[in-house]
This record gives sequence, C-alpha cells and structure tokens, in this order.
Amino acid sequence: MGAQKSIHAGKAKIDVNVDFTHKLCASLMLPPPRNTSSPLSLVIGSLCIKHPNLFGGSEKLDVSWDKGLYDSNVLVAYRRPRPEWLSQQCFVIQHSLSPEVGVHGVPIDNFSRSGSGGVNLSRLSLGLDISEPISSKWSNTTSLKFEHVRPVNDDWRSITRDLDGFPVTCSGSNHDSMVVLKQESRYAKANDRSFSRFSMQIEQGIPVLSKWLIFNRFKFVASKGVKLGPAFLLTSLTGGSIVGDMAPYQAFAIGGLGSVRGYGEGAVGSGRSCLVANTELTFPLNNTLEGAVFMDCGTDLGSGRLVPGNPALRQGKPGSGAGLGYGLRYRSPFGSLQLDCAINAFQQKTLYFGITNLAS
Repeated sequence: MGAQKSIHAGKAKIDVNVDFTHKLCASLMLPPPRNTSSPLSLVIGSLCIKHPNLFGGSEKLDVSWDKGLYDSNVLVAYRRPRPEWLSQQCFVIQHSLSPEVGVHGVPIDNFSRSGSGGVNLSRLSLGLDISEPISSKWSNTTSLKFEHVRPVNDDWRSITRDLDGFPVTCSGSNHDSMVVLKQESRYAKANDRSFSRFSMQIEQGIPVLSKWLIFNRFKFVASKGVKLGPAFLLTSLTGGSIVGDMAPYQAFAIGGLGSVRGYGEGAVGSGRSCLVANTELTFPLNNTLEGAVFMDCGTDLGSGRLVPGNPALRQGKPGSGAGLGYGLRYRSPFGSLQLDCAINAFQQKTLYFGITNLAS
C-alpha cells in the first residue's frame, strides 16, 4: 500500500516513495500526530536524489529525506573517487528531528507501550566517514563528526528541563555540542549451516572546548545462527556502557522492538550500561509460511540511578524485564510479512506487524 517512482533528470536519479502501509499500521497503534494542521503531517515517505558524476570526476552526491508520522531525517553525502585498495571517504551532513521516548517516555498499559514524555531531539551533525578496505571477514569504519543536539518540546520549542523540572542537557543550556570520534568494526562469517556476526562501536567525545561533552561510549552486538534440521535458531547478545559526561538522552534504552519485545520503547529501563539477550527459533509450516517462538530479556545492570535526573526511577521502570512470544513469517512475491505476539512480565500482550520489501 504505497507508491514508488524513479525519475531520471540528466545523469541524476530521483527516487520518490510514499508509504501508506506504515501510516495505516501506525494509526491503529499510536495516538494521533501532535500537529495535524498541515496535510504533510499525515504523509510517510522518502525522497532520494543521486548524482553519479557531480563535477565530471565520478564524484557521487546522495541527498535523502525520510519522513515519518513523528520524525524526519535529512542526509547529504558526498563521495570522492579513490582506488579500491585505499580507504573510502564520505563527507556527511545530517539533520534529524525525533521524539526521545526511550529515556523520557512514560510507560503505559502495563509497560507494553511508551507515551510521549514531552522531549524531542533536534540533531545536526557534519563530518567525515572513512571506510577501510574490506578484508575477508572484517570491515572497519572511522568517523569524525561535530554534533549539535537541541531538545525541544511537543510544540518544537527549545527546552532546558523535562516535565518534572530536571535538566535534559549535560551543559544545562538549551543545547549540547560535541566532537565525536567513532570507530566501528564488524566481523561476519557464514556457511551453509550457520553464521556468526560481531560488531563493536567505540565513541570518544573530544574536548575541543571546555563546555563540550567528554565521554567514552561503547556498544557491541554478537549474534549466531544455526540450522537445527528444518528449523533455524538465532541468538544475539547486545551490551554497552558510557563513562564521563552524559546527557539523559545518551542513556541506553531497554525495551521495544529490536530489544525486549512485549515492552514499549525504553519501558524496561534506561541506564549508563545495558545487557540484552534475544533468542528466536523459526520452523517451516509450509512452503511460504514459518512459525516462530522467541524470548527476550534485558537489564540496565543497576545503572539507571547513574543517569542524570534518574528518569527511569521517576517513570517507575523496573530496570530489568523479559518477554516471551510467538509469531508467523509469510513470504510472498510482494514481500515478507511478519506478525508477532509478545507477553511481558506483567502479563500484557503486544502485537507487532511488519512488512518488508513491499513491491510498488
């Protein structure tokens, strides 16, 4: 239930995608948008402009705009041609506007959903991404970026404190600024019966000015998939921690799709550290339909009280939680459909519905 269109203008290519499927699903599960005075507030879609030879020397320019019911993201990327054996460089400018629900959201319906906490984030970043040549199993990316983060309320006005009167920035002003050096390494290995993946991200805040944030943040994701006869078992472990200067919005949010199903986004907890484990077993029911059972669990390792303002305690988040569930996976010529039902520790059920690779 969407529309896609590609337009060629000289050497440039313009892709337009308006998605009504996610709009329909979101309208059934989420409250109405905050501002419906503009027709654009009800549109979900994306616009992408690609130019493969900007200045005649194979320079590539990508401009994309993604808009959801509550968020938007604009990305401009410029790449210069370099030999394959050298690191690839990409200059990036990005601006995003999105609700900060994971930390400041209010758990509702027995922690199965998270409502708005009145805090949204306007982020502007610009810098350089450097991708190292890919080895047989490892890949590495280094980036150096300046970031400017400005919290705003639901009316998109700058704020310095949340609804309970606690600061929402580390600096105490209406914005935080930082220069971040980020290193990301990825490992992947696969054969006919199994695969292994591992990724590690390390971020270092560089003290260019005295009021800019100084911190070290790391996050890892390890996953393993194994065939068990006709079934397939997938397990993953995610963890991370941050030391040094910290704004509340930098906390690790635990709960939600991709974390602990059965809970709303961040409804389990938010802390300086986190650990999340996921296990899912899928098995064929026929040629196009698969069944699934899964279990997710996560904890903030007791670090919720170390987040400035202790938003997790104020919202009554438990700090740890587990979710069990089952689901169906249906493969069709038009895309893959996924339906999951998860139950959290408070016996509250949550349905998740997803569509991927939807044809136009």
